[in-house]
Amino acid sequence: MVTGLGAVTPLGPDIETTWSRLIAGEGSGAAVTAFDTDGHPVRIGCEAREFEPGQWLDRRTLQRTDRFAQFAVAAARMAEADSRVDVAAAPDRVGASIATAQGGVASLAECCAGADAARIHPRLVTAFMPNMAAGWVSMELGARGPVGAPCTACAASAMAIGEGYDAIRLGRAEVMFCGGSEAGITPIAIAGFAAMRALSRRNDDPARASRPFDADRDGFVMGEGAAVLVLEELEHARGRGATIYAELAGYGMSSDAFHMTEPDPEGVGQARAVAAALADAGLRTDEVDYVNAHASSTGLGDATETAAIKLALGEEKARSIPISSIKGATGHCLGAAGAVEAAATVLALRDNVVPPTINYETPDPACDLDYVPNEARRLPVRVALSNSFGFGGHNAVLVFREELAA
Repeated sequence: MVTGLGAVTPLGPDIETTWSRLIAGEGSGAAVTAFDTDGHPVRIGCEAREFEPGQWLDRRTLQRTDRFAQFAVAAARMAEADSRVDVAAAPDRVGASIATAQGGVASLAECCAGADAARIHPRLVTAFMPNMAAGWVSMELGARGPVGAPCTACAASAMAIGEGYDAIRLGRAEVMFCGGSEAGITPIAIAGFAAMRALSRRNDDPARASRPFDADRDGFVMGEGAAVLVLEELEHARGRGATIYAELAGYGMSSDAFHMTEPDPEGVGQARAVAAALADAGLRTDEVDYVNAHASSTGLGDATETAAIKLALGEEKARSIPISSIKGATGHCLGAAGAVEAAATVLALRDNVVPPTINYETPDPACDLDYVPNEARRLPVRVALSNSFGFGGHNAVLVFREELAA
């Protein structure tokens, strides 16, 4: 069961602000302020500008942590407060699964820029290691159960949630703090993704640059932030009178085994992950009410996901349900994207409202489904999929549904 949510995103410093702005159709794309972008071919991003790390960590800890770990601790603390779970009551039965794609890339670049090998700061290794967000969340919460840190590109935090789900099903924990964190709006990361032509170059129109499924999409816009979901064993949650948002009912994953950056254009691998997730949940394709798509505003990626949804659900079903991508609003938060989108999917179930795909203006013949363009849509949502697909061919799909009556 999902009993708590916490997030820091480009749309807001907490989950409810993020959700209200998302449903209102607001976006976050703007000129990057984190560093001097002169000389960079890409100068836009979706920054978490309202985040105040000092609200969540003391000065000494701030000096020892990268921004990606700071995001994670803040989101976990918010999720803890939202769930009202008492970690200290049984710390050995509480774990954390916090993913990232890049880890502390800012700390690595900063410490190594022009540095003498004898003068490297002693905090470098523990600042940039990808498992440090999970480590800090565990220490800050006092959670002594299973701790993991998937690092599977843009599928990472969906897999972190899936691993937390499995830990509870296997009896290894009763409560898991699961999600992902990313702070990739840095000179080296922006330059690297720009060099591989993955990023939008709409520097003169940043608010409209991220445009999933639109015919004029030209790459994703880098986002940053974190989201954490509290997953809890059903009887444990009911026993303490927890508020239950939704049930995480199924998890599926697969590999394209095709290319390091390009998805299999037929969508076969992605479709297998959808099928595996639905089978794990014991649900039929005709029971799906909504798909929260991975779609990041890349030419091949969005078209491939469209093909995969048709393949997995069947053409008729795929055309009959709403499908939306929130990356038009948040940008692509890389290793945190799956968790941010999972949280949005849970709130869609709670409120029976589907978030819009903003900046969708021109239909693409290769993307011909119902993408909920520009305005949120109210309708019953009982079962929803959250798709996450990453470089390297990593595919992860989560199935959420309304809590079943006792």
